[in-house]
Amino acid sequence: MEAQVASAGPFPVPGLIPPTKRTGVKRRIGDVIVQLGFAERELVERVVSEGRAQGMPLGQALIEAGIVSSAQLAQALAERNGLDYVDLNSFDVDKGATALIDVLQARRYQTVPVAFLGERTLLVATADPANLLALDDITMATGYEVRRAVASPGDIEALVSSLSSLAESVQQVVDETDEEADPAQVIELRESADEAPVVKLVHSVIADAVRRGASDIHFEPRASDMRVRFRVDGVVFDSTTVPRHLAAGLVSRIKIMAELDIAERRLPQDGRIGLSVDGKYVDLRVATLPVVRGEAVVMRILDKDNVVMDLDLLGMEQDERERFETAVDATHGAVLVTGPTGSGKTTTLYAGLMEVNTPERTLITVEDPVEYELEGVKQVQVNVKAGVTFAHGLRSMVRADPDVIMVGEVRDRETAQIAIEAALTGHLVLTTLHTNDAPLAAARMIEMGIEPFLVASGIECVVAQRLVRRLCDCSTSIKLSKDVLAENGFDVPRGFTAREPVGCVRCGQTGFRGRIGIYEVMPVSDAIRRLILDHASADQLRAVAREEGMRTLREDGVEKIKRGVTSVSEVLRVLGTTGR
Repeated sequence: MEAQVASAGPFPVPGLIPPTKRTGVKRRIGDVIVQLGFAERELVERVVSEGRAQGMPLGQALIEAGIVSSAQLAQALAERNGLDYVDLNSFDVDKGATALIDVLQARRYQTVPVAFLGERTLLVATADPANLLALDDITMATGYEVRRAVASPGDIEALVSSLSSLAESVQQVVDETDEEADPAQVIELRESADEAPVVKLVHSVIADAVRRGASDIHFEPRASDMRVRFRVDGVVFDSTTVPRHLAAGLVSRIKIMAELDIAERRLPQDGRIGLSVDGKYVDLRVATLPVVRGEAVVMRILDKDNVVMDLDLLGMEQDERERFETAVDATHGAVLVTGPTGSGKTTTLYAGLMEVNTPERTLITVEDPVEYELEGVKQVQVNVKAGVTFAHGLRSMVRADPDVIMVGEVRDRETAQIAIEAALTGHLVLTTLHTNDAPLAAARMIEMGIEPFLVASGIECVVAQRLVRRLCDCSTSIKLSKDVLAENGFDVPRGFTAREPVGCVRCGQTGFRGRIGIYEVMPVSDAIRRLILDHASADQLRAVAREEGMRTLREDGVEKIKRGVTSVSEVLRVLGTTGR
């Protein structure tokens, strides 16, 4: 039995706000915004005038000026047209209604059915109530009459993105493929046309991951099936499962796309795939790994449009950014960015490179792999089979007359030695190192076999970082006492008001959207150089750095909690409940 929303009646429907009147002369959108109490008339009139002078649509001008939110503008648009406004964050969306039209069609029209009204009518949420063509197409495709309701474009896009057709794609492949098929026969799909079921399944998985904003796709074979998981904002969650008899064909198809050897199942392999999703080009880095139940595959999604290479957007506080910029603007010395895998180190290096990428300078990088191609930068790909290692590439780079050198990672003594020597001979060297915090970097370099006087002389700045998830707009206010914060490892003089996640359609009910960095930036001052020469401990280095103004990772995390950027639980997730 289809769930239905009452089309009229004395009881309000949560998330559905009717207009004050459904007929009459249309008013100006600015007048409606003032009437609804979203902004003062003088402010609206000023933005209207400025927007008109710049040729900017009124709605866009009001949002960019921070006068109204996207949801408030949608509600004003609904009121102006005498239509219902539907808040998709609190409205109970009927998945039976959303399934009546294709996801691609919903995305193209920014229109999606959300409920049944009576027996023959659909309530349709739309970002553009004037798009009657979309409504006519939905009427013809579903056989239902359509009643319009206005929703914000962001909410509609989030809802459409959550309507994954991945489960249907898997079921379609199961229906079209013989469950008793020999895996060897499934592998022969490499000779099939693009319409082959497994081919469509692979494309569906990739497309779904890109639309959800995933950074990685994991294919994990198990005894009875293959689990498909996505990593979104640093957190992995299950997406779907693929029947066991299709796993070999799916892995083989991925290998073919990445130009790997499909006959080799005993050794790890890696490759790359380039394809277009929804008209947007994405690059995929593919790695296979033999495991007990077969072959696991991890696909890293490299979407250049989503990568942040601007220091303004990384999340550094003003004083930290100034220290980092001072270091990368220098003519020589080494800048180290430290942190665990997946903490955004390479992104910070890219942002630093873009700061110094001017026509007067020659920039060369050696990376494994080259994740994003940068205009005006010579980028060298590590190729161990061909003998191009970090050390070999770095040695060659030094002879190529560079002003700035970026080394993807310092992994061994040879690479560290060449990098420090390059920093001491007039080159600016940017590189990454795996340590938990900034003061530990010097000890790590010395442990690799680099003499303390070279470390002290060569390093100009060390940055440690982590990535935490940003709170969505649906977050709610919470008061944190000093005792509660102390129990979680935060040393603060007093409690404060913060925010915590709730969950809505825009964030997929997680409470978070996107990520931001937390940092500690330690310039290597004369005092710290003397401590390094004296083989001082990391604790001694940290104490002096803090006296000189360094904010620790945990202190930067507290600052972002206070500002409502992230939550206590999220900072604890990446830093733990104890530590500095």
